[in-house]
Amino acid sequence: MTRVAFLFAILAACALPASSQPGAYNQPYRPQVHFSPRQHWTNDPNGLVYYRGEYHLFFQYNPFGDEWGHMSWGHAVSTDLLHWHELPVAIPEHDGMMIFTGSVVVDRENTSGFCAPKSDCLVAIYTGYSHAGGGERQAQYIAHSRDRGRSWIDYPGNPVIDLHLTDFRDPSVFWHDAARHWVMAVSLPLEHKIRFYSSPDLKTWHALSDFGPAGDIDGAWECPDLLRIPASDGKASIWALKVGLNPGAPQGGSGEQYFLGNFDGKDFTASKDPGSHGWTNYGKDDYCAISFNGIPKDEKPVLLGWMSNWQYAAKLPTSPWRGQMSLPRQLSFIQDKAGLALRQEPVISPLRFPGPPVAAVSPGNFHGAKLAKVEAPYEIQLNFSGTSHGTFGIRIYSDTKHWTEIAFDPQKAQLYMDRTQSSVVAIPDFALKTTAPVVPDRGYDLKLIVDRSSIEASAQNGTIAMTNLIYPATTANRMDDIEVFSSEGKPSVVRAEVWKLRSSWK
Repeated sequence: MTRVAFLFAILAACALPASSQPGAYNQPYRPQVHFSPRQHWTNDPNGLVYYRGEYHLFFQYNPFGDEWGHMSWGHAVSTDLLHWHELPVAIPEHDGMMIFTGSVVVDRENTSGFCAPKSDCLVAIYTGYSHAGGGERQAQYIAHSRDRGRSWIDYPGNPVIDLHLTDFRDPSVFWHDAARHWVMAVSLPLEHKIRFYSSPDLKTWHALSDFGPAGDIDGAWECPDLLRIPASDGKASIWALKVGLNPGAPQGGSGEQYFLGNFDGKDFTASKDPGSHGWTNYGKDDYCAISFNGIPKDEKPVLLGWMSNWQYAAKLPTSPWRGQMSLPRQLSFIQDKAGLALRQEPVISPLRFPGPPVAAVSPGNFHGAKLAKVEAPYEIQLNFSGTSHGTFGIRIYSDTKHWTEIAFDPQKAQLYMDRTQSSVVAIPDFALKTTAPVVPDRGYDLKLIVDRSSIEASAQNGTIAMTNLIYPATTANRMDDIEVFSSEGKPSVVRAEVWKLRSSWK
């Protein structure tokens, strides 16, 4: 404990608030509506939890540089999921052990015995990665906090689960009301399995069952998340198991699949209905997304991911930080003639304010028509009639030589985002077109959230999500031209709206 406390004090002294760093959130490519740390490397979100009026974002963090290493838990808090205040490092690397991905839960009934009398507290469950003596081991550890996550005390009985394995990581933990016990979903990456455990007290764990191999097994399984999701109309619910895959995702590198089905407190069974297996994101840059524990039961669950890809994360041209998070997304599911689908709604509306007027577009002047000129960050919502036999959509020009194209291709039943001309920086495995399958009966609606170095797209009532980074020639005061196009035929824009977005750092 003494060594941990000493290191924590050093890291706390280095973590200055944003207000003391003039211009710290205005560098080239610095996202304005997405969280990024003030400096240094970040990857997976960790321990997402809502507690006593605060959303907590813990995250994989290197306090000493902008490349992966010295993994610790960074920490930021928000009251609205958009405006984040970065705090000192929460759980630092110590005693030769890195702190990998995990969960934080609210122990409302003090099942652990860690909380003050007649009170609740936070308990973190994470993977400790050690390589003492030349061998590598991943095991599950716990720590608790009585001061709203500002300081943490390690459990002296750690590790709480140790299978003496090199690859065994990323516990996702929640309280199961019906079974009256804690449930953990944790990954056996090379076996392509998710193992479920139960515990009465977060300290003693019993194996319940395994799920997998199933779905896509072309890469290692990691970052699982098991949660109950309501129907969009609120009249039913379903269980979802989300699993990270690295490498081997359909767009290349790292990505995440989901399974919809049932969990009875012991076993997860995937549904056999069409659409029960899919991808949470069809872009290159959304990985290890997890949900917030502690969200009130009458609200939709919220998912948040890391906006990058392990193929090139260490080569991204940002400084003094490297890595950022996606927007939070509220989750539900739909069931229609095409089957089941996960629905994701970005949390963004509190940042909106009126944007520029949108030019009228008709079938007669559709191709090449300019909708608007606007400075990033901004949001676009479009509905197309879908009468074209060719591709149709929009191009976002950051200048005359650089653009990103987002369009529907009805003949191929695809939505695509082409960023091959988007960036001035040459990054391996970066310049490509990502695609997602569309269901024609779900229509051709499109929402885009454009930040200084990213585009997050959602389509077909939120059942398609596609997140991609971009690195245009200019960032601050960049004025994008938004233009519609059609390769043939004359579709129409039924609805078009553009909003400016306030910076979440201001």
